[in-house]
Amino acid sequence: MAEFNDMPKFELPDKIYFKIGEASRIAGVQPHVLRFWETEFKRIKPKRTSSGQRMYRKKDVELILTIKHLLYEKKYTIEGAKKALRAKPPAAPEAGTDKALREIREELVQIRNLLD
Repeated sequence: MAEFNDMPKFELPDKIYFKIGEASRIAGVQPHVLRFWETEFKRIKPKRTSSGQRMYRKKDVELILTIKHLLYEKKYTIEGAKKALRAKPPAAPEAGTDKALREIREELVQIRNLLD
């Protein structure tokens, strides 16, 4: 897919969640644009705090950057960007992620057993 090969690489801060203001600064768009994109691109699914604050995961911010690239640099329409995203293969998980998650889960189970 040529439309993704020339996309600039961004180094995101090492955080789990980003508030809408942080995500909009990283992407270089206004918060209302992100809220609109949530309605158009169903893959953007920020978590909500109990007070209703949107909390974007790293994968959401990466998707936002991809959408911005398609819309602003490649001049795709929203429908064209949706098609391009459907055609893009999902990102492969990082090597060792599954193993690390299993190890963390095992440790948490051991801690829970100690507390019981």
